[in-house]
Formats: sequence, C-alpha cells, structure tokens
Amino acid sequence: MSPPLTSPISLAAAAGGAPLLLRQLFDAATGTFTYLLADVATRQGVLIDPVFEQHERDLSLIRELGIDLVASIDTHAHADHVTGSWLMQQATNCAIGLSAAARAENVSQPLHHGDVIRFGQRQLQVRSTPGHTDGCVSFVLDDHSMAFTGDALLVRGCGRCDFQQGNAHTLWRSITEQIFSLPDACLLYPGHDYTGRGVTSVAEEKAFNARLGGGADERDFVGHMTHMKLPHPGKIAIALPGNLRSGKPREQHTEPQWAPVHWSYAGLPELLPQWLADHQQEVTVLDVRSQEELDGPDGLIPGSTHIPLAELEERQGELPRDRPVVVVCHAGSRSALATQQLIKAGHQQVANLRGGLTRWAEEGYPMSGTAAA
Repeated sequence: MSPPLTSPISLAAAAGGAPLLLRQLFDAATGTFTYLLADVATRQGVLIDPVFEQHERDLSLIRELGIDLVASIDTHAHADHVTGSWLMQQATNCAIGLSAAARAENVSQPLHHGDVIRFGQRQLQVRSTPGHTDGCVSFVLDDHSMAFTGDALLVRGCGRCDFQQGNAHTLWRSITEQIFSLPDACLLYPGHDYTGRGVTSVAEEKAFNARLGGGADERDFVGHMTHMKLPHPGKIAIALPGNLRSGKPREQHTEPQWAPVHWSYAGLPELLPQWLADHQQEVTVLDVRSQEELDGPDGLIPGSTHIPLAELEERQGELPRDRPVVVVCHAGSRSALATQQLIKAGHQQVANLRGGLTRWAEEGYPMSGTAAA
C-alpha cells in the first residue's frame, strides 16, 4: 500500500471537507492551466484540462503521488490545444468527461448541468456555463471554496464569444448566474492566463473584471465583447477536430525499437533531452539552424552535425543511414520540419528533440563544442 500523502505535498484543507491535494500545472506554449485534484485519504483524483503534449509530465506526477485517477475532464472543446484525456485514459483507465453538448467521440462520461464527479470523499459539481462555446462547463468543489472556470471566466477577463457557437449574452448569464452566485471568498482557477495570474476570487472579479465587474451591466459586456476583433486561434484547425475525438490521434503508431519515441499529436516522433544526453554516442545529432545562429551566443550540442534546414534536401545524403538521427534547432519548430522531411526521404530512425536546444539547456545539459560541417 502506498504511504499517505503527507506534509511535503501542499494541501488545500477546505473547511468541513476531507483534505484535498491541488496541483496547478502550466503549458507555456498555449498558456493553459491543468489542474490535478485528489482526496488525500483515498488517493482518488481527477485531472482538469490536460494538454496532449504534457501527457508524460502529468502521468509522471500522478504516478509519483500514487493517485488513482478517476476521470480526466475538460471544461470545453478547446480551440488552442488538444486535450490529453484520451492518452490519460489509455494509461490509467480513467473516465473521459466532457459536456454532452460538445458531441465528441470517445467520451465515457458525458457531462450535464448538475452532474457530480466523485473522487474519494470529495466531489465536483458540474455547472453549465456556455457563451465562450456552447459546451462550456465549470467545476465547483463540494464546499464552494473553489471553482474551475475554464475559459468562461478568466482572471480579469473571459473567453471570447466570436466562434464555436459563442454568444456574449449567453456568457453574461453564465458568469453572473452560475459563477458570481458562488460565495465571494470562492477561489476561481482559470483555464488560461498569459501573464502569470493563476487564481482569483468571486469578490475580485465582481469588483475588478473590466468586462463585467465594477457595476457593468449586460449592455456594457456585450458591447465590449463585440468590438474585441481578436485574431483567429492559430491551432484551431488541429485542435477542434482533435478535441472532438477527445484527443485520440487519427493514426496509431508502432513504438520504434531504437528509442522511447513519443508521438506528438501532429504525428511527429520526438525524444526528450534526457534520453539524448544518455545515448548521444549512439546517434547523429543534426543541428538545422543557420550558420549565423551556430556562431552566435546560444551554443550547440557538442559533436553535432550541422546542415541548415534550407540545404537539407540537397545534403541529406551526407547523413549516415546506419545510425539514428535526432534533429535539433532553437525551440523544436524548424527541426520538426526537418524531421518530417527526412521521414519522407526514407529515414526510418529519426526523431525531433522536443523543446529544442532551449529545453536542452534549461535541463542543464552542455551547450558548447564544435559542429561537424
């Protein structure tokens, strides 16, 4: 039996309720918050708004803490990232929860207003809060001490209303009737933030939210939302179809034998820096940055081979076919294109370095040496 969750793990001991573990996780690429909640006594938990690319991180934490995951639940079908719910179900056999209004595939627990999601001695109440999308829900803790509002209500803001069946009048009613009806002291945890604000409260948003607080009425709110003129979400073409499958990829990939490759939602084989650091002598590290970047202050992985992306098609014959290739660039974007290019050219043992040289350096691996031109 696993030991009980004890003092090194921060708890939110809600008044009158069993001790609760709360972890707020962040995906910097999309500004998305993911929340892990668990009943300390029984170790049962739920995961809210997981991100596909962060699956290994989330699963590692769940296993490290010994949590029995009951459900992976989403506040709505996101337009800016693909959910990790399907991956989490495959790994833990948890339920997949999403509003029934989203009409998504692979959902084992379709959610309706008033439903209850139980985990151990605690539970979350489902409140329908449409307006950003018609399938938005918020999750309210049993004692009303905290709520998870997704994109319906953000810190000093709210979700946009100009696509996915969004409606400003509907969102006004959702926020004022379902969220602002909670106690003023209720902590609100948003689905996104881009400036480091991780939590707010009902009282704060009533007073300071520029869109609907401080005495604003429905007319003010609708006028504000109608004139925002926001750009279209960059990942909507991938995210929406993916989320309507609960994050299940279109294609299933057989696991390569040469390395523990992780597949991105776009179907790209990727490796983590730790594996590369441990096996660098067994592979060719291909740096596809420009010569100017190579000579610049960022550094490079010692012993890497340098072929700029613009020259790769003509020079890919220089790469050995008897060794796997791990492709790198500054942040993993150009190397992703190079990886796809090499796969199309017939390279079977090739993978992108997830997070690029930025993540490599952040995790403390060396950045120096001379590339082989």
